[in-house]
Amino acid sequence: MSTGLSGKAAIVGVGTAGCGEAPGFSAMELQALAVQAALQDAGLQLADVDGLFCANMSHIFPTLSTIEYLGLRPRWIDGTNVGGSSFVHHALSATMALHSGLCDVALICYGANNRSAQGRMVPPAEQPLYEAPHRPRYPMVAYALATSAHMARFGTTREQLAEVAVAARAWARLNPEAFERGPLSIDDVLASRMVMDPLTVRDCCLLTDGAGAVVMTRADRARDMPRPPVFFLGGGSAAYSRAISEMPDLTTSAAVDSGARAYAMAGMGPGEMDVLQLYDAFTINVILFLEDLGFCPKGEGGAFVQDGRLAPGGALPVNTNGGGLSCVHPGMYGVFTLIEATRQLRGEAGARQVPGAATALCHGNGGTLSHQATAILGTSTML
Repeated sequence: MSTGLSGKAAIVGVGTAGCGEAPGFSAMELQALAVQAALQDAGLQLADVDGLFCANMSHIFPTLSTIEYLGLRPRWIDGTNVGGSSFVHHALSATMALHSGLCDVALICYGANNRSAQGRMVPPAEQPLYEAPHRPRYPMVAYALATSAHMARFGTTREQLAEVAVAARAWARLNPEAFERGPLSIDDVLASRMVMDPLTVRDCCLLTDGAGAVVMTRADRARDMPRPPVFFLGGGSAAYSRAISEMPDLTTSAAVDSGARAYAMAGMGPGEMDVLQLYDAFTINVILFLEDLGFCPKGEGGAFVQDGRLAPGGALPVNTNGGGLSCVHPGMYGVFTLIEATRQLRGEAGARQVPGAATALCHGNGGTLSHQATAILGTSTML
């Protein structure tokens, strides 16, 4: 699928703020600090930003609130909110806007203070009326159902799920920014408090504060920026349903389509990806996405993640910052996949750096396996 978008835009700045605990800061303040860090990274000023792409859980009109708070006057805005996958989706939207001349500098941003505010600043998520009478406990019930279905159909075990959490923690222990950096074993995951059978607390993502921002511009301008540009090579989005009860198959997500679209745009395949950043709200997510994105056949994800394959020193580096399971998860995680991929491709990941990484696949998940977005990034050597 040739869209003319591959390699036409690049990430030129990334920044984070308040990852973990940031008492005393509002969600908008944390977002502003991340924006400041990303613009400084890019060598740009707020006045240079003329494209805004954001979503959050604290404002009904996040783009308008962000424009007002930062004092922006953008030529193009996109407030598409499809959950935690929004920001990976925004990377594709920003590339389209930049390539068509609708803006010159695109800012993708998110911030939340979920941990320090103890969820008080987050409005209750909209739920389908036909599920509400059953009083489901979201989001755990949805992912517990998907996990149970995968275990029943394919024989996936709790030990295999635990491998995902242990690998994430191993990466987090190499990342000074990660919130959880203590040792974690498979036995620790299995013995931890059951949240919703078969998921324990260690199968579930963190609840943290945090903000992230990404700055993109057109490829021709990106080459003159202070940091090595990370080029957008391909992207895709897909959704089949909103409610978990309406999902066509609990063991297959729309990542099958979002990934296929991203690969087609990039002219690449799974075997050419050096590092993966997968939205790991729960351990089952990683297993599902490895299958749906073509890294192993459907039903074999459990066996695929065994023996430390995803961990430092393993064959396939996944969630090298520690992911949502051990690094940061302030309600929506997707923007952090783009940030960590950029740091890896720029060779700036320190002790967790994957040697020679030239390509990265970022994948975002929104809602209860409702929306999937995939982006493929690469260094200039991949153009």
